[in-house]
Order: sequence, then C-alpha cells, then structure tokens
Amino acid sequence: MSQFIQSCLNRKEHFFCFNNLEVPPRFLTRHLPVWTDRHSTSKPLRALNRRFWKRHLLAGTVNIQNTILNTLQLKRINILRSTLTDKQTISKESLTCSGKIQDKEPSEPLWTTFADSVVKLRVDHSCSQTPITVHQMFKETVEKYGHLNAMASKKNGKWEKITFAEYYNLSWKGAKGFLKLGLERFHSVAILGFNSPEWFISAVGAVFAGGIVTGIYATNSPEACHYIAYDCKANIIVVENQKQLDKIMQIWNRLPYLKAVVLYNDCLPERHPNLYTMEEFMELGNDIPDTTLNDIINSQKPNQCCVLVYTSGTSGKPKGAMLSHDNITWTAAHASRAGDMQPAEIQQEVIVSYLPLSHIAAQIYDLWTGIKWGEQVYFAEPDALKGSLINTLKEAQPTSHMGVPRVWEKIMEKLKDVSAQSGFMKKKMLSWAMSVSLERNLSCSGSSDLKPFRTRLADYLVLAKIRNALGFSHCQKHFCGAAPLTTETLDFFLSLNIPLYEAYGMSETTGPHCMSGPYVYRRRSCGKAVPGCKVKLVNEDADGNGEICFWGRTIFMGYLNMEDKTKEAIDDDGWLHSGDLGKLDKDGFIYVTGRIKELIITAGGENVPPIPIEDAVKKELPIVSNAMLIGDQKKFLSMLLTLKSTLDPDTSDPTDNLTEQAREFCQKIGSKATKVSEIVATRDKAVYQAIQEGINRVNMKSTASVQHIQKWTVLEKDFSIAGGEFGPTMKLKRLAVLEKYKDEVDSFYKE
Repeated sequence: MSQFIQSCLNRKEHFFCFNNLEVPPRFLTRHLPVWTDRHSTSKPLRALNRRFWKRHLLAGTVNIQNTILNTLQLKRINILRSTLTDKQTISKESLTCSGKIQDKEPSEPLWTTFADSVVKLRVDHSCSQTPITVHQMFKETVEKYGHLNAMASKKNGKWEKITFAEYYNLSWKGAKGFLKLGLERFHSVAILGFNSPEWFISAVGAVFAGGIVTGIYATNSPEACHYIAYDCKANIIVVENQKQLDKIMQIWNRLPYLKAVVLYNDCLPERHPNLYTMEEFMELGNDIPDTTLNDIINSQKPNQCCVLVYTSGTSGKPKGAMLSHDNITWTAAHASRAGDMQPAEIQQEVIVSYLPLSHIAAQIYDLWTGIKWGEQVYFAEPDALKGSLINTLKEAQPTSHMGVPRVWEKIMEKLKDVSAQSGFMKKKMLSWAMSVSLERNLSCSGSSDLKPFRTRLADYLVLAKIRNALGFSHCQKHFCGAAPLTTETLDFFLSLNIPLYEAYGMSETTGPHCMSGPYVYRRRSCGKAVPGCKVKLVNEDADGNGEICFWGRTIFMGYLNMEDKTKEAIDDDGWLHSGDLGKLDKDGFIYVTGRIKELIITAGGENVPPIPIEDAVKKELPIVSNAMLIGDQKKFLSMLLTLKSTLDPDTSDPTDNLTEQAREFCQKIGSKATKVSEIVATRDKAVYQAIQEGINRVNMKSTASVQHIQKWTVLEKDFSIAGGEFGPTMKLKRLAVLEKYKDEVDSFYKE
C-alpha cells in the first residue's frame, strides 16, 4: 500500500488515520461502507450509504475509529476539515482516540462542490478586511444610512421609495416567510423575473434565513428553469408574473424539493396549493419568533455559500458557481471602490437597475454594492432594452451607469441614426465637436491652450446636450463588462466625453476582479486587479499572450455538484484559470485578447484569434451589425455577416428594415435597398462589392495570409436572444450559431 499512498501524496490528497495508519480517502470511500455493513448489526449504521461516507470523508480529516464508534452509539460524527500541504501527513497528536476536535483550528479546503461546506479564504495582507456575512454588512449599512432612500420603483406613474431601514425590515419579514414555507438550510430560493424591489427583498431574505439565493434568467424556457431549480434544490421559487408562473407550473411535479411558489407582480388567476401572492407571503412568518431567525443568522459564517450564479451555458450545461458571504461582502466593498464608487456619507450614488440580476455583473453592482455603500437604486421598466431605458435614465439622473457592450452599441447606433436624419449644419457641428473631443481624449497632452478651449467649447455647445438627452448629465462613471468592447464603440463614446471604464471578471470571480475607473484607466485595457487580488499569465506565447489566472477573495467556492469542472477551473495552488487569453503591461494593466475555447486552429495548425478580425470588419463596414469568423480545423477562414436592422418595439427582435445608418451607407455606394431581404435575395451588386472591398482592406492589414477571410455570406436576419445566437447578456453563442447556420458554413468548404 505504500506506493499507493505515495501516489496520493503526490496529488496532495487529504489523509485519514485509522489505527495509526494513514489512509487516503479513495481507499476509504471504496471499502469503509462495505466494512461497516459487514461488521455491524446497527440498523442506523447500515442505512448510511456510500454517498454519505464519500461526502463527509472527502470534506476533511476524520478520526475513523471514533467515527465508527460514535455512529454505532448514534452520536454526532466529528469531522475535522483539513487540507494538507504537499508531502504532509497526519501526526498522532493531531488525531486521538478521544474523539475530541483538536484545539488548533484546522485549515479548510480552497474549494468544495457541496453547498453546505466551508472553504478557506484567500486573504491578502495588503487588503485584509475582516470577513463578514451579508447580514453583518446590511446591519452596518442600516446604522449608517438607515434614513436614506435605498430603492425607487414606479407604481402608477409615480416613483415609490423605500429607505434602508424599511428595506432591512422587509427582508427580515421575507426571511421569516421563507422559514414558514419550509426553507431548509443551504437550499435555494430561486427568483425568476425582472429587476424589482421584490427581487432584492427576496434575495436578502433568503440569505438571512440561511438559504441560498439563485437567479434564473427571465428568458429561460421551462426546461432550462427546471434544470436550475432541480440542481440547486429550490424549496421556494419567486416569480414575477403569470408568464413566469406558467413555466413553473409545467415543471412543478418534477421538482421534488419545491415547497411553494410566490408571485410578486400579478394577481393569482386561480388558487393553487402552496401558491402565494407577495402580500400573503410577507405575512406568513409573523408567528416565527425573532430569536429563531437570530439563531440562524448568528450561526452563519463568512466562508459559507449564500449565492448561486449559473453560467449562461454557452459552451455546455450551465454550472452553478457557489459564492460565499465573504465573496459578496468583500467584492462589494473593494471592487466598487477600485471603480471609484463613493460611500453615501461622501456622495450617495444613484444607479439604474435593468440588466438581468441572475448575471453576477448586475447582481454585484445593483444589489450587493448598493447595500454596502448606501446607493439609491432606481428600477427600470421591464421593456428597458426595448427603448424605455432612456426615459428612466432621464428621470433618475444616475451618477454611475453600467452596460454590457451590446447596450452601448445600441445607444451608439441610435445616436448615429438620429445624426443621419439631422440637417447639414447639425451634422457638421456634431462631427466637429466629436473629432475635437476624441483628439483631446486620445492625446491628453494639454500642451496647447487652444485645444482645451476648443474642447470646452465643443462640450458646451454640443456634447453636453447629447449627454443630457441620454440621461447622463450627472453621470461621473460609465462602466462596461461581461463581454469584449469594440474599438469603434470605445472611441465613439470617448468622442462624447464619456470614457467607458471596462471591468473584467466572471461569475467565478464574483464579477469584477480587474477594474478601470477615473484614476485607473488605459484605453483598451480592463484596468488592474482590485487591491488585495492578483492576476498572472500562464503558458505565454512569443507575443506575451497567456491564459489569465486569478487569485483573491473574489474567487468562488466551486461549482455545485461538479467536482471535475471545479478541478479544471482551480489549480492545486488555488489559482482560478479563466480560459481567457490576455497580456499584462509593465504597470499591471490587463488586456484581454481572446478566449482559448474561441481560438480558431486552422487545418494547418495556425492559431487565429477571431475577435480582432471580427471587430476590424465591423469598423470597415458600418452596415455590418455582427460578424462571426469561422475556420476551426478548416483550410481557410470564412465569415458570417448580418446587417444593421431596426428592432421590433414590442419584442426587440430584429426586423427586415435597415437602420438609418445602414440606408445611408447604401445610398453612398449607389444602392436603393431599404430592407435586408432586398440585399440578400438579389445579392445587391453595390452592397456586395462594398462588403468585399471592406474585407479586402481588413485582409491587407492582417499580419499573415492565414488570417485572410476568403469567403463570406450575408444572413437574412440579425442575431438576437430570441434567435438563439445571443445569450441573456448579449454574448455571442458561437456553437449555437455554427449549428443554426450549418448549411451556410458547409457551403464555404465544399470542394
């Protein structure tokens, strides 16, 4: 057995001591349940199945002899959670036959796949905030900002506001309601609906009650909802309206852990057992004593799970990223300050909540950071991305705003459309003002007194009016995250004196691990690692591109029930591997250059990052909305293109009508087309020639012939969430696109 143990030592396995013999857990989980069945007449012991042993043995170090004795005597199992360093063994002193836990606190593992486990925090001494729970963070906020408005939502055309003190009390009542409905410790409260005070209160109440808050995208199908609700063991699901309720009613009989559903924005069409309105739910727990809830809250630890964020599943089944109290409270405090978000005693930040709260970017920015620093959150209307967002921004006058790249791109396209319909003088004024501003912002030299004057004049006469029309007249910080931002979009907003501060992270880093801000900014960079966190590159190539890895208190606990995926993500030293490619400059600024899984490897073995080529095509051709490069394991590169079209005001789906900017492009090249179908059906000579010329220009600028686009086609409809090409945060689902347009792709490579 010595060779077997040595091989386990080399893999840094936990070890257990049985009669002074050090035994790896693989041996125990294979043989101990069989041994206990054969050597005991105790009925309770025989009932312990293999999963029970595996779960508790792998969680840490166990005194095996006393475990068996205590189980036989129906006593509690003493579990010591411990992670051994390389080549370290368990001494006789650390495990005795007395069954007592050693005086010295054992160390915890860096990751887990069980919702009820604890993990070791990656504390850096340069930023060693004392770990706290969500309740402790909220309690501090109430003491400091209890009288300030926390949330504002529109009811019957009027803004209704809730203070932080009221917010806390409502969350307390919600927590009691969840307990009354039977919420079990470390089981989930799933929330399915658009952003609202009820979403926030349900989330906080779930955490107070010892549960785990799990967001579900409102765009999910019933089957996608079932996958998440089943995986997270949801005891209660909170839904927004009848549309979302119908999804849950279809799958309720296949959710064994589900005990109740709460509806918050509609009336119940008919009564159903264990189905409640939000008003009924908030009164359910009135008979639960405060001491009961207090006991649960006081038992919570910062390194326990309180939030589950499911990945969008663009490359497979969604994975449930478990986030601890410390992940939430630490990131809310430090990542936000790295972006220059201010505490309410200095300036109460005002933000607008409209992006899906089931995504970590919106949840950490809107919900948890809002609590930490006493921000006032205005809730947009559910049709925000269909056009009403601008109205909310004008009324709320945010001091900070965050958008995913596609949101900023849509604003840019709308402004370009408006400009295209303007008169000659207005166009000239706008063009002059934007060019002056962009030149100034790109140079930042300030050597000439004339240039600052021109910049101020341009801003006063033109640009300030545009920002005011967008609702950004009071906005000091504009953030972008969740996907890469094109140079065109970045420079467009820079020319409006709106620098977009890029944040970089993932669900597994509780959102932003790297931040840009007013004092940490470089164009095209995602800023620097948040103080107290680290970034490094591994497997760098000759150009300095390597896989980006993260370390710090933002790092998640692990994927729920997915040990293999967790091991793939977190290495033996606790570094999280992002799967992204990037560069670091000498000052520590990070530049994301692509994604390893998206990297195209041609049939000749050449590596081609697709995003820079796709961005170059969109920059050369203003008529192009989306471009997707193809060529993995192929002899040459090809591309799928979509054209800019207007959106249906009711569904936000792309229509057949070209945008004003696209029409203007057609007119300039001699085409009379006004619809996408006209161009595709007739293979409009002028448009197709212009596209080919643009692609030729991109090819000429490429560093190698292997990066040349040799074939392309224009699709009949633009990409969308409903079409399946985009995920909920407008991130391109490349595998889905390849499957949907398989015939078009195959035609490129027919002999």
